[in-house]
Amino acid sequence: MLMKFPVVSLTGPRQSGKTTLLRNVFNDYKYINLERIDIQELILADPMGFLKNAGDHVIFDEAQNIPELFSYIQVISDERKINGQYLLSGSQSFLLNNHISQSLAGRVNINNLLPFDITELNSICRGDIKETILKGFYPRLHDQKIKPQDFYPSYLQSYIERDIRTLKAVENLQTFSRFLGLCAGRTGQILNLSSLANDTGISVNTVKSWLSLLESSFIIFLLQPYYLNFNKRIIKSPKIYFYDTGVAASLLRISNPDVLSTHYLYGALFENLVISEILKCQIHSGNRSSLYYMRESNGIEIDCIIEKGNNEIIALEIKAGETFNPDYLKNLNLFFRASKADNVKKMLIYTGTNIGSINDIEILTWKNFEFEVDKIK
Repeated sequence: MLMKFPVVSLTGPRQSGKTTLLRNVFNDYKYINLERIDIQELILADPMGFLKNAGDHVIFDEAQNIPELFSYIQVISDERKINGQYLLSGSQSFLLNNHISQSLAGRVNINNLLPFDITELNSICRGDIKETILKGFYPRLHDQKIKPQDFYPSYLQSYIERDIRTLKAVENLQTFSRFLGLCAGRTGQILNLSSLANDTGISVNTVKSWLSLLESSFIIFLLQPYYLNFNKRIIKSPKIYFYDTGVAASLLRISNPDVLSTHYLYGALFENLVISEILKCQIHSGNRSSLYYMRESNGIEIDCIIEKGNNEIIALEIKAGETFNPDYLKNLNLFFRASKADNVKKMLIYTGTNIGSINDIEILTWKNFEFEVDKIK
């Protein structure tokens, strides 16, 4: 993208590795951290002069801190007419993208960096699935061997106090913290705005606003339903999932594998894990998300529908049980072509060890998921 656009941006949740990636891969670029007050004052004193002296290969980290800079970047990039001039990074994507859309539309390529995906930590499949759910995929936990219970509470507190406090839309941070926990309790469920509003004690419009904040800061994503009519995918209610299961487990106050194994949301968290890994692998490959769920009026529900190119879809069922049960295949066996796709593949993933196929359904296990995710995504 640096060869095609004058400006490339990289957003993602805090601690996902954006700065580490940019400073290591693009070490020939000048790095400027806009969190520093002295740097902010220096730039604001003479933005045009600063940009001209900085050179034509610059990384601006936490770029949303100086929104005034974007207009000057537009002017300089237009004058130079060369690609790959600036890399903009920021954790507050709702602010960064807003400034980009105002000043740099058509000149910038937008990319997202999420926590590690399964292809980057492939050995994780050989560990205990419950520990994987609890630990999540944030780089610092794996790099510094930090326990989840030592990382996530502080991470969530700093996220709420640092990112959310800056937004006028959220005045009561304690209520927002409660809202975040209630979202975790609905992991893998169809979103009911009225129920969430009543349980939190806020209006439905506030729920919509806060969900938008959680989406834009890469805490949650909403999985839309699969329909032939594209408009229905937008109108009908989505399911709620977390980008990282470690965050969801921490919000649910699940601290050890034994508690998780008997928790009522264990199956939903495993489902969240599989779907979020497919999503991360799609995004990290530079692709747009093509994941949906399907629930038909006759009660048939498919956990994940993956819409691929060449008019092909994959219907994926996800079960947390270690012992294979023929009931796992019930919905897949009843699944008919609710799509005009020429090719429909049916798959089951569970936590056991036996793989193979039954009729037209391929059976996968979590242990070999790392080798199958490229085919699935």
